[in-house]
Amino acid sequence: MTKTTVDFFINPTAGRGRAGKRLPQIQELFKAQGVDLVVHESSAVRDLEEQVRRSVANGCGRVLVAGGDGTVHEAVNGIMAGGGNAVLSLIPSGTGNDFAKACHIPLDWQLAATELATRIADDQPSRRVDLGLINERYFANGAGIGFDARVTAIAKSYRWPIGDLVYLLAIFRGMAEGIATPEFEIIANGQTRRGPVTLANIANGPWIGGMFHIAPMAKNDDGAFDLVVADPVTRLQVLGLLPKLMRGKHMGASIISHSAVTEVIITSAEPVPSHLDGEVQADQSRFEISMLPGALRLL
Repeated sequence: MTKTTVDFFINPTAGRGRAGKRLPQIQELFKAQGVDLVVHESSAVRDLEEQVRRSVANGCGRVLVAGGDGTVHEAVNGIMAGGGNAVLSLIPSGTGNDFAKACHIPLDWQLAATELATRIADDQPSRRVDLGLINERYFANGAGIGFDARVTAIAKSYRWPIGDLVYLLAIFRGMAEGIATPEFEIIANGQTRRGPVTLANIANGPWIGGMFHIAPMAKNDDGAFDLVVADPVTRLQVLGLLPKLMRGKHMGASIISHSAVTEVIITSAEPVPSHLDGEVQADQSRFEISMLPGALRLL
C-alpha cells in the first residue's frame, strides 16, 4: 500500500475537549487507509491559524483539521494568508459544527474520518465553496452583528458539556440582560436602510449555533450571501420566534427581512459586537463585507 502523508491540525479543546480525546483513534483510522498524519496541536487562540499559514506558505497542499467552526475559521484564514491554494478537509469535532452541516459532511466524526481517509488515499478531487471577507478577516459559514454576536459571547463563557443547548441558554441570558437595538446603516444591492436593528446576519451557510436554521435557503457554493436582518424585538417576540428559528420557519415574520447579496457595508452609530464563524471579534462600528466565490477548495 502506498503511503500518503498529510498535515493534520487539531484544536484539542474543541467540543469541550472531545477533539483531543479522539486523536489516537483518528490516527488509527487514517493509518488503516495508508495515510500517515503529521500532527500539529494548537495551544492558544490563533495558534492553529499561524501553524496552517506557515505550512501552506511552505508548500503544504492538504490541510486536515479536527474541530468545530472556530477551528475551521482559523484554518481558512491560515490557508488564505498562506496563498489560498491548499485543500481543506474537516473532521467535525466541535459544538455546533455549522460549516460541516452546510457542506454535508457527516457529523459522526468516525464516519467523517473514515470517508476522508479513503478520499485522500484515492487522491479524489476537491470541490469549491465560497468564502466571505469582512474587515480583512475571512469567514466560512457566516458573520453576525448585534444580538447573535452577544449570544455567541455568552455561550463561549459557559464550560458545561451540554452541546448545542449552550446557545439556547445564552439566548435566555441575553434576553434577561437586555436586547440592544443600535442604529445601523446597511448598504446592499444599491439600497440603503437606516434605523434600529436587533441583528444582521450574513449567512454563507444555513445554520448558526448548531440548532438555529437562520438562513434556510443559504448555500455556500452559489456565489451569494443571505443577509438576514431583524428589526427591534421584545422578549416576548424572541420567545415566539425561537421555535420557528430552529425549524427555519421564521422568514415570513414581519420583523425579519432577507435578501441575497454579494457585498454589504454596515455602519453602526456605536461600536457593536460581532462574530465570524462563532468567533467573537472586538467591538467595531463599520463592517465591509464581500463575497469570494469558490475561494476555498474542500475535500
